Amino acid sequence: MMRRIRYIVPPERRGWSVEQFLRHEGFSGRMLTALRKLPLGLLLDGEHIRTVDPLSPGQVLEVNLPEEEKRMPPCDIPVPILYEDEDVILYNKPAGMPCHQSGGHIYGTLSSVYAAHCAKTGTVTPFRAINRLDMDTTGAVVAAKNQFAAGKLWKAVRKRYFALAEGELPFPQGLIDLPILREQPLEMRRIVDPDGQEAKTEFHLLAQGDGISLVGLVLHTGRTHQIRVHFSHLGRPLLGDLFYGGREEPGLSRQALHCGWVSFPNVLTGEETAVTAPLPQDLLTVMERHGIRWQEKWLAFPPAKDPSKLPLLLRATQ
Repeated sequence: MMRRIRYIVPPERRGWSVEQFLRHEGFSGRMLTALRKLPLGLLLDGEHIRTVDPLSPGQVLEVNLPEEEKRMPPCDIPVPILYEDEDVILYNKPAGMPCHQSGGHIYGTLSSVYAAHCAKTGTVTPFRAINRLDMDTTGAVVAAKNQFAAGKLWKAVRKRYFALAEGELPFPQGLIDLPILREQPLEMRRIVDPDGQEAKTEFHLLAQGDGISLVGLVLHTGRTHQIRVHFSHLGRPLLGDLFYGGREEPGLSRQALHCGWVSFPNVLTGEETAVTAPLPQDLLTVMERHGIRWQEKWLAFPPAKDPSKLPLLLRATQ
C-alpha cells in the first residue's frame, strides 16, 4: 500500500519550487530522486509536476512514496502495539527478543513480528527501528514505516528508562559523565576508559528498597550498553546483569532495564506524542520482593532542565 502525503501550498511559499518546498518539509535529495522516477511520485492538483516547477498558494502537492520490496520471515509471537499511525508503529518489546536479525537470531525478532503485521495489513516495508534495545532489555521501540518518517524521527525520539540497581545511590539525582570504549575489538563488552567515546547518563532515584534502588534514566548520548556499563563501573550494577557484574535475582533472567516512556513528533504536523510502556511482571515482582510498590506517576518523572547543573559522577563511588 503506497503512502500518500498531501500538502496545501500556503501563501508564504508562493513561487517556491517543488524541490524547495519538499526539502523544507524534510525530504532528502535521495528521496526526491526516487520520486522523480515514479510516474505518480509527484502530482500537483492531480497532474504530474517536475521538482523545478513553481508553486502557487492553494495548490495541492501530492507525494506518493515508493513501495519498498523487502520481505522478512514473519513471526507470530504476540507483541503489544502501544501506538500506530500511517508512518509510525511502537511496540512494547519483551525480554529475549532481538530487534533485528543477526547470524545467531534469524527468527523471533521484532523485525519478524513487524513483517507478520505487514502481511496482515497488506503492506511490504522494511523494519526501521528508530531506537534499538538490547535483546534482554524490555520496553518501547519506535519504528518508522517509510524512509520519509525515518528521516523525520531520526534523533527526534526522547526516551526514559527505568532500572533496578544494586545498593544505594550517592545522590537523589545526578549525571554520570564517563567515556565508554569497546574492551576488545569485535567483542561486545564495553568498559569505561579515558580513550572511549563521550557518554552521559542522567539518573533520578525514584525509590529505594531492601538493598536496591529504582532509578529513572535519560540518555544524553547513545552508546552501546551505556546504562549497564556506567552503573557497573560505579559499583551499582543492574540486578540480573551477569555480563557486567550484577548479581543473580530469583525470577529475573536478564538485566533489570526497561524503556518505559517515549515521545516523538508527528511526521507531518510536528505535534508531540508521548507513549508509556507498562513495566513487565518480572521487574514488578522483584520490586515488590524488595519492598518497592510501583507507582504509575514515575513513568512521567521530569528530567533536569539543565543536566550540566546536576551532581557529577566521574569515578567509582565507594
